[in-house]
Amino acid sequence: MKRLPILIIAIIAAASAFVACKGDDDYDISAIKNWRDNNNSWLAEKQSMKNADGTPYYTMIVPQWDPSSYVLIHYFNERTSDPNALKPLYTSTVDVRYRLSLYNGVACDSSSAMTQYGPGIYRAQLNSLIDGWAAAVCDMNVGDTAEVIIPYALGYGTSSTGSIPAYSNLQFNLRLVDIYKYEASPETSSGSSDS
Repeated sequence: MKRLPILIIAIIAAASAFVACKGDDDYDISAIKNWRDNNNSWLAEKQSMKNADGTPYYTMIVPQWDPSSYVLIHYFNERTSDPNALKPLYTSTVDVRYRLSLYNGVACDSSSAMTQYGPGIYRAQLNSLIDGWAAAVCDMNVGDTAEVIIPYALGYGTSSTGSIPAYSNLQFNLRLVDIYKYEASPETSSGSSDS
């Protein structure tokens, strides 16, 4: 008989904890849905932006490995049609300067304090990064500066990482500084020397 009150108290405590947890989950699910919806609305606004002449502000880049996805890119420099312009491959190691913010303008990350490879330089192999960054940088030439919008599907997806919540579309300001250990093919080498 003495165990019955303890058992009843344990059942009530478990039920209370279940109800309390259920309330927290409802709040979390609601907050996540709101965040995702706000991100999707922001992305739609970015996609619909136009230049003064009516042309799209952003160019849509569709990666070859996933034709159902895309990133948006807007170049700040005049791009040339120079056939010798260096462009990275998906397997290239690149040196970039970047600043990352979320849809609401909150800054998340930047290469500004990095010094190992030069002031503000971040070095990485493209195929080791999020797919959206690789897709954007593979479209760039060395020296290009761009704003890149990465939908969450090509970013961190439905998972949180560090200060970046799940369902976060990403906005990068990005400059492709160099392609590490780039080797020109014999066709693009001039063959002359200064010796």
